[in-house]
Amino acid sequence: MVVLEEEFQNISPEELKMELPERQPRFVVYSYKYAHEDGRVSYPLCFIFSSPVGCKPEQQMMYAGSKNRLVQTAELTKVFEIRTTDDLTEAWLQEKLSFFR
Repeated sequence: MVVLEEEFQNISPEELKMELPERQPRFVVYSYKYAHEDGRVSYPLCFIFSSPVGCKPEQQMMYAGSKNRLVQTAELTKVFEIRTTDDLTEAWLQEKLSFFR
């Protein structure tokens, strides 16, 4: 079972990073305003699996084991993983999304 822990409005990737625990895994579904090089703007729904180094192995296995089923059920297509909360920056997210054009 996946439980909604918190919901934020108008939060930047850097602000979101501050909300994530440093030693516990989390699933994040994030709608991001993405400005394309040709001037278009889209709002992709990104699934970010935060699996920090140093979290308890049983927690890591529980989250990793349910990740694919959640992604399929929610029909998410932009799936990313971070191993440290420091990785979650606007530049990182823009780089990841640039592959989808």
